[in-house]
Amino acid sequence: MTDCFRRSATCALIAASVLATLGVATVEQAHAQQSVADFYRGKQLRFVIRSEPGGGYDIYSRLIASHIVRHIPGNPTMVPQNMPGAGGLQAANFVGEIAPKDGTVLTMVSQALPMDQSLGFTPQFKADLSRFGWIGNLGDSNLLTYVWHASPTRTMDDAKRRETTLGGSGAGSVTTWLPLVYNNVLGTRFKVINGYKGANDVRIAMERGEVEGYAANPWNSLLSANPELVKQNKLTFLVQIGADKEKDLPNVPLLPELASNKDQREILDFISMAFAVGRPIATTPGVPPERLAALRKAFNDTVVDPEFIKAAAKVGAEIKPVYGDKMQRMVDAVVNAPQAIKDKVRAAMPPR
Repeated sequence: MTDCFRRSATCALIAASVLATLGVATVEQAHAQQSVADFYRGKQLRFVIRSEPGGGYDIYSRLIASHIVRHIPGNPTMVPQNMPGAGGLQAANFVGEIAPKDGTVLTMVSQALPMDQSLGFTPQFKADLSRFGWIGNLGDSNLLTYVWHASPTRTMDDAKRRETTLGGSGAGSVTTWLPLVYNNVLGTRFKVINGYKGANDVRIAMERGEVEGYAANPWNSLLSANPELVKQNKLTFLVQIGADKEKDLPNVPLLPELASNKDQREILDFISMAFAVGRPIATTPGVPPERLAALRKAFNDTVVDPEFIKAAAKVGAEIKPVYGDKMQRMVDAVVNAPQAIKDKVRAAMPPR
C-alpha cells in the first residue's frame, strides 16, 4: 500500500513538472510572438530594390513586398525603395552595413553576390552574406544568356567563331563578368558593352542594334518583364545556368554540358551551384531570432496566399519557392566552398 502510494505521488510530481514545463514553454512562445507583434506594430518597413524600376528585380521585389507585409505580425506597412548601383553592390552593402539591424529592412540580393563574396573579387563589396537573415526565394529560375533573333550567333560554338556584343551594367555585375568567364574557359569571343542600367535598357539596345544580346537574365524575370520577346521568338537562347533545365527550354544546354575537360567541368559546376542560389530575399544581419522566424513564416504564408498567387499570375511571375532554412544552407555552401575549387574559378575570372 505504501509503495503504491509512493508511486502515485511520484507520478503526480512528474506530471506536475511536465505540465509546468509545458506551461512555461507556452508562455514563452506567446511572449515571443507578442513581442514580435509589438515590435512591428505601427512600423514602416523598407524593401530595398537593387535595380531601376521596370526590370525583373523590381517586379519581383515589389510583388513580394506588397504581399508579405500582410503576413508579418503587428500589421506594419512596407515601402519599396529603389537603390540601383554597381550591379547590386550598393543595395547589398547598404543592407549589410548601414541599415538598422532590427528586421525592418528587406532586400532581394543579386544572383551573383554569394559567389562574388566567396571568391573575394570585389573590394567594394563590404557586406558578409553569411550573416544576412535569409527569408526565402520566389523561384529557382535558371539564368539565361541570349542574343537578339537577328544576330548571326545562334549557338555557343558560333560565339567561339565570331565576336558577339552583349550589354552589361558595370563592375560587380554578372552581366559584365560572366561573358568573360565564357571567353576564358570555353574560348568564346564575347565583347561586353557596359553602361546599361539593367535588362530593360539592354532590351531596347538590342532592338536598336547597339548590342546583340545579354549575358544574365533569369527565366522567370524574362517571362514577367518581357513575355512578348519569348512568345514572338525574338531571342535566341545560347546557354542556361542552373541545377536542371527549364521545362520550357529542353534544347538549351546547361553550362556544365559545354565543358570539354575536368577542370572546365569543376569551374562550371561551381558557377552553376552559385547561381542556383537565385535571387534570394533577406533581411539584415543581427536580427533577433524570433523576428527572423516571423519573417520566414510570413514568406511561407505569402507564397500560398491566393491574393499573392493571383497577383503573381497577373505579372507573369512563376513562383517555385525555396524556403529560408534551405536558402541559408545554399548560401553557406557557396561562400564556404573548398579552396581548391575557388582557386580554379578565380583563375578563370577576369581581373576586377
